[in-house]
Amino acid sequence: MPSPEDDAARESAPHIDPQDTPEGACYRVLGPWTAAELTAQPAWQALTLQLNALDAAAAGTALWDLRQIDQLDHLGAQVLWDHWGRKWPEKLEVLPPQRAVLDRVAQFSADRPEPPAPGFRENFLSLGEGVLKVVDHGADLLVLVGRLLLNLIKLVRNPREGPWRDLSGHLYHIGATALPITALVGFLIGVVLAYLISQQLRQFGADAFIVNILGISLIRELGPVLAAILIAGRSGSAITAQIGVMRVTEELDAMRVMGIAHSYRLVMPRAMALAIVMPLISVWTTVAALLGGMLAADLVMGVTPSFFLDALPEAVDAANLTLATAKSVVFGVLIALIGCHFGLRVKPNTESLGQGTTASVVTSITVVILVDALFAVLFKSIGV
Repeated sequence: MPSPEDDAARESAPHIDPQDTPEGACYRVLGPWTAAELTAQPAWQALTLQLNALDAAAAGTALWDLRQIDQLDHLGAQVLWDHWGRKWPEKLEVLPPQRAVLDRVAQFSADRPEPPAPGFRENFLSLGEGVLKVVDHGADLLVLVGRLLLNLIKLVRNPREGPWRDLSGHLYHIGATALPITALVGFLIGVVLAYLISQQLRQFGADAFIVNILGISLIRELGPVLAAILIAGRSGSAITAQIGVMRVTEELDAMRVMGIAHSYRLVMPRAMALAIVMPLISVWTTVAALLGGMLAADLVMGVTPSFFLDALPEAVDAANLTLATAKSVVFGVLIALIGCHFGLRVKPNTESLGQGTTASVVTSITVVILVDALFAVLFKSIGV
C-alpha cells in the first residue's frame, strides 16, 4: 500500500484526478503545471503514463476543471493543449489568468497554412534575381582583372618592392605539394583510358592507333583539364579559405587601415603563381597519364613502350602541346581570380566562409570546362 509520504508527493506533483459526476466524467487538473515540475524525470514519466491511460473518447466530451491548479505556465499549457489535440474541449472551466495563458499557447501553436505555390510573377522575379547575382559576380571579377593588370604594370616599373616572398611560397604550396596527387590521378586515368580504347580498337585490328588516340586526348584535352580540376578543388578552395579567414579575423580590415592593397599583396601573387605552376603541372599530369596508358597498352595489346615513344611524336603535332600550355596558363589565372573573388566576398562569419569555399570550387571547375570548350571550338583546326 502507498505510504502517506507517497500520497503527499503525488498530490504535490502535476496530475489529473478523474471523477464521475451526474453530468458525466470530470477531469480535475491539480498540482503545479510549470516547467520546473514537468521537466523532472519522475513527474514527467508519471504524468505521461496518466495522460496515455485516459480514455480518448471520454476526454473529448468530459469536463476539464483547471481552477484548482496550483500554478500554470506556458509549458504546462502546451502539454494540455497537445493532449486536447490542439483544439478546445467542449467543456472547460478555467480562471481568467489560465485562459490567457491557454490563448497564447493556442495562438502560437496553430497550424500555419502552407504557402501558395509560386506563380509566374514569383518565378520571373527569382530568375531576375539570379541574373543580377551573376552580373554582380561578373562585374567584381572584371574589376579584379583590371586591378591585376594595373598591379602587374606597377610590378614591372618597380620590381624591388614586389611580393616575391609570397610568390615563392605560393609556388611551393600550390605547385610542389600537388605533384604526387596529380601524378597518381593522371597515371590511373591513362590506365583506364587505354583499357577502354583497347576494347574497341581490337575489334578492327587497329592496335597501333591507340598511340594516336591516347596522345591527342591526353596531351590536348584531358591532361590540362584534369590538372586544372584538381588544382581548382585543391588550391582554389585553399585560396578562398585563406582570404576568408582573413576576413573573419579582420586582417583584411587591418591591411586596409595600413594602406596595403588587397589586390597587390593577396591577388597578384596567387595569380602569378598559378599562371607559372599550371603549365608545369599540366605537363606533369600528361606525362603520368601517358606512362599509365603506355603500360596498359603494353599489357593488354602488346604495344611496346619503344614503339609507343617512337610513334607518339608522329601521331601528335607539337602545336597540341603549345595549345595545352596556353590553356593551362588561362586556367591558372582564372582559378586564382575566382578563388580570390569569393574569398574577398566572404562575410565575417563561419557560415559564409563555408558557402564561399564551396561556391569557389564549383565555379572554378565550371569555368575551366567552359573555357576548355571555347578553346576546342576556336582552335579546332590546330594540331589535328
